[in-house]
Amino acid sequence: MTETTPPSMPPAQAAEKPAPVVPKPAASLLVLRVAPVSRKAEVLMGMRGAKHKFMPNRLVFPGGRVDPEDHGVAPASDMPELTWLRLLRGADESLARAIGIAAARELDEETGLTLGAPPFLHGLDYLCRAVTPESSPMRFDARFLVVDAEHVTGTLAGSGELENLSWYDVAEALEMVGQPTKGVLRHLVDWMAMDPGARAVRDVVSTMRERDWEPE
Repeated sequence: MTETTPPSMPPAQAAEKPAPVVPKPAASLLVLRVAPVSRKAEVLMGMRGAKHKFMPNRLVFPGGRVDPEDHGVAPASDMPELTWLRLLRGADESLARAIGIAAARELDEETGLTLGAPPFLHGLDYLCRAVTPESSPMRFDARFLVVDAEHVTGTLAGSGELENLSWYDVAEALEMVGQPTKGVLRHLVDWMAMDPGARAVRDVVSTMRERDWEPE
């Protein structure tokens, strides 16, 4: 009996690269105050717990995903026109308003501080935007807003989502965080150095993307 060589199999086709996950809208709020003793600028931050799927064990600002319910909340006061227009560059009106609502809600849930119920949004300023890299299995399109602590009431407590909640010296925080939080703080430092006129005309088109995140 003569052995026959089985026909060669065609080369396996390369697996198609899966489409990147669509980033979910998110909002973070940087609450600023002047330190009582040093008179230096401080920002409210907390440590995300080890069980979080996204950025665990990282020092971050209060914030999170925009929930569907955020689209239906009417604020007690609207965002400043300039903040509103800057959000509209990458969002429709419903999402732009929901971003402000989500920022206020997350502040309340995660820190115990509040902009009111319903929230007063007139103190919010737009800072920057960051989109999680396409290679990430969990992606967010996050807008970062700024508010002075004079617009906030309540006592630091929160839900436990953020640990070690505290006011951090902005300059010192820059040495404690990784990307993209470091990039956001650099935007904040630039923003704080501007007078109101310069803030009104500053370039806010750029978005932090792949190169602004730490490698996996």
